[in-house]
Amino acid sequence: MENPKWSMLELEGPSDEDFIIGNDNDNNNNNRDNKGRGKNAKQLTWVLLLKAHKAAGCLASVAPALLGLVAAVKRRVAAGRTDADTDGGGGGGGREKENPTVKSRFYNCIKVFLFVSLMLLFFEVAAYFKGWHFEAPRFWGVKGVFDWAYLMWVFVRVEYLAPPLQFLANVCIVLFIVQSLDRLVLCLGCFWIRFKKIKPVPKGGDVDLESGEKGFFPMVLVQIPMCNEREVYQQSIGAVCNLDWPKSKLLIQVLDDSDDITTQSLIREEVQKWQKEGANIVYRHRVIRTGYKAGNLNSAMNCSYVKDYEFVAIFDADFQPTPDFLKRTIPHFKDNDELGLVQARWSFVNKDENLLTRLQNINLAFHFEVEQQVNGVFINFFGFNGTAGVWRIKALEDAGGWLERTTVEDMDIAVRAHLHGWKFIFLNDVECQCELPESYEAYRKQQHRWHSGPMQLFRLCLPDIIRSKISIWKKFNMIFLFFLLRKLILPFYSFTLFCIILPMTMFVPEAELPALVVCYIPATMSLLNILPAPKSFPFIVPYLLFENTMSVTKFNAMISGLFHLGSAYEWVVTKKSGRSSEGDLVSLIEKGPKHHQRGSSAPDLAEIKEEIQLQEKKVGSKKKHNRIYMKELALAFLLLTASARSLLSAQGIHFYFLLFQGISFLLVGLDLIGEQVD
Repeated sequence: MENPKWSMLELEGPSDEDFIIGNDNDNNNNNRDNKGRGKNAKQLTWVLLLKAHKAAGCLASVAPALLGLVAAVKRRVAAGRTDADTDGGGGGGGREKENPTVKSRFYNCIKVFLFVSLMLLFFEVAAYFKGWHFEAPRFWGVKGVFDWAYLMWVFVRVEYLAPPLQFLANVCIVLFIVQSLDRLVLCLGCFWIRFKKIKPVPKGGDVDLESGEKGFFPMVLVQIPMCNEREVYQQSIGAVCNLDWPKSKLLIQVLDDSDDITTQSLIREEVQKWQKEGANIVYRHRVIRTGYKAGNLNSAMNCSYVKDYEFVAIFDADFQPTPDFLKRTIPHFKDNDELGLVQARWSFVNKDENLLTRLQNINLAFHFEVEQQVNGVFINFFGFNGTAGVWRIKALEDAGGWLERTTVEDMDIAVRAHLHGWKFIFLNDVECQCELPESYEAYRKQQHRWHSGPMQLFRLCLPDIIRSKISIWKKFNMIFLFFLLRKLILPFYSFTLFCIILPMTMFVPEAELPALVVCYIPATMSLLNILPAPKSFPFIVPYLLFENTMSVTKFNAMISGLFHLGSAYEWVVTKKSGRSSEGDLVSLIEKGPKHHQRGSSAPDLAEIKEEIQLQEKKVGSKKKHNRIYMKELALAFLLLTASARSLLSAQGIHFYFLLFQGISFLLVGLDLIGEQVD
């Protein structure tokens, strides 16, 4: 289209002459028909040519994509860097290093399954070519050692392997159905909320964003905990300093746990810059960094001046609240003394960055719009998300404050506050921008912490839940639904059913998994999950496969937390890329308050731009690498082996599921999803 010599052809519809009905002679009719046919043929030819050109363009892009994929695989294999390699610090670590024996135990079990599967595949292929298929030879037809060995194998699998495998499969199917029903009920609850247009409203009526809720401006403390997060500290501090709230009623604490001296200096300078602009902001750095985020928050709450404040808002380093955030959340506390927490929804500045971020967006959209909203509306309890929320300080103190006993201090404080009778509100229409992990390594570590911590907390909180004075229904909800079903059963059956039992049934065909469980129910659940993010519908199949792939990490984390293994206490700060930097700060400052409170409270954008470019040059100069994840690769070969075995039994839908799931594990194992890690 850029070539001026080209011309455009308009594809015209039928003209008025095509619909004229008159008493013309047959020659005129024939001429008109021939003319119409010629015009239609010409239009059809152009349409076909355009379609062919588009198809040729798609095919032309396939070859470079495949070549790039092969080149990437070669680089991964040549580098030889695996997930067994230790990290060189960066962002924090666990309380103790994981025992190598414990770390490799799970991987060794998968390798054993893979080795046995390969041996059985060769065995079954040989038997297939002998014409036995899945029926053992008659006892009187045994002619050699191989015949006798195959006969014994069939006897062992029928008598000893198939019954327990079928029993375990049935148990997982029941758990799968129960969890699917729970998800269906949550979706129905979300539909009811939308149908009835239910939303939390302050007791004093709708919020007036211009003047606040009838002049309700209590003392608010804002905390920004961070640790070695050089990429995002400016945007979070800038966003919080532009909150539309009376200066005398607001104090901002920047809680820096960075152990990098350069990062400390940058953050301190940023705080001093905003202090000169008139912001009421202080910088705190701990010398003894115990307890990670919980210890950081607990230390800040012990300051003497905190007693003068009634509420505390918490934002992680990559979160950017809008200027009206406090005006839309604080009014819900007025005349509602039982309310302890107001949680806002997250939105993501980089949700379309790559396939990994798109799949994460599907998960988190369902979490906020369905899980958090339904639990907030109907039972006034949900897990605190750790950021983008406002707490009543009295509720924090009543619950015992921040504790350092788990890696999910946010869920811990929410559970203890609920046991003391405090209620929570979730605001689905109040969003706070943040970032999603763009690399599989960062996402994997984040998910490990998110799934090991709840199991630690469950072991510690179970006696307190049983002894608490809350109702039987709330105890049932917290123990069975909140902890067991959604935190323990989900990763257990997802990994066991689809990654272990399903491939084993290919080698032990006497134990069966119905196609309903393998395909139709998972597809339906994936469809329900994707409803809150309808634009992600084209990614429904990759989402289903990726969720099963992540079940390895989640299952491993769940076991670590449940049985108090070393990796349960790993704390690694999620790597940020700083996607929303200068552009978002410019728009933030334009939308923020101008002169009526802070005067000109924006830092020099030219300086910000220079610092951002300097950081990008430093990042670009570092050598980038990717890792090979051995557990995922071993499971990929196990599933591909099982898919080859399924061909012998003509199990079509099982074959396709195992094949695509194996390819999914292979892509993840070679770290071909998401951005590179520097």
